Amino acid sequence: MTGLADVLRGLAARDGVQGAVLLSGEGLPIEHAGSALEPETVAALAATLAQYAARLGEGAGRGELSGVVLEYARGPVVLSRAGASDWLAILARPGTDIGPLLYDLRQHGPALAGLL
Repeated sequence: MTGLADVLRGLAARDGVQGAVLLSGEGLPIEHAGSALEPETVAALAATLAQYAARLGEGAGRGELSGVVLEYARGPVVLSRAGASDWLAILARPGTDIGPLLYDLRQHGPALAGLL
């Protein structure tokens, strides 16, 4: 069976991806791969963002948050739910087509959650 570290290394090795962090809902890094990130910082801030974004969805009647894409000058950040309370943060390079990544996260998200 493939482990979490293998899955994250595979995500980080994708074309245009700089790094990936699996984080707890409390903001602690569980596993990470890639070079262009500080896992503790990314995990803490991503968890805080996910909490506020979830509140926005609830307040606006949108339901449970499953993922979010943030566009920044130095590339997008994708947050995707991984299990009941954990999240996956993926940092990509500017101009990266993240469509295939988002598709794969939707299709294989349950398998990733099963590794937790």
